[in-house]
Amino acid sequence: MPIRHELIGRTPDRMKDLPTWLLSRAFARSSALLAEGFRTDGDGLRGYHYRLLAALDQWGPASQADLGRDTGIDRSDVTAVLGELEARRLVERTTDPAHRRRNIVTITSAGMQALNELDAVVGEVQETVLAPLSPAQRRQLVGLLRRLGGPRPGSADDQAENTT
Repeated sequence: MPIRHELIGRTPDRMKDLPTWLLSRAFARSSALLAEGFRTDGDGLRGYHYRLLAALDQWGPASQADLGRDTGIDRSDVTAVLGELEARRLVERTTDPAHRRRNIVTITSAGMQALNELDAVVGEVQETVLAPLSPAQRRQLVGLLRRLGGPRPGSADDQAENTT
């Protein structure tokens, strides 16, 4: 059966209003825009770089293992990405004197500058993604997404979050 090109990209009626479908479409669009923003204006840096620099800025020096756990990035990816950041002198790795097998990572002043530049890239993408929404709708969407992306109600993570 030949492909009818005018039909490519259509969504079956039974799917078009499913929240999971709509979320996946929004995710695909926002991810593509973010990747393009990093590619064109990120000076070779990507989402993993941004996430690690932001974590170091907010939480201060950390071990590579803690960075992986805290950011949800696989340990081997953390090592590779930190190597790239270190080669650009955006972070420094030093041996933890208390645990000689552990590296402590610190953001440098050049890393802070790069992070601020990436903040601008990410900010532009947020504006593009959220352009169809009013400021009130943006706040509402963010609140709803936090609820949907948070711990599953009744889970250990949910209970821990509700006791702090």
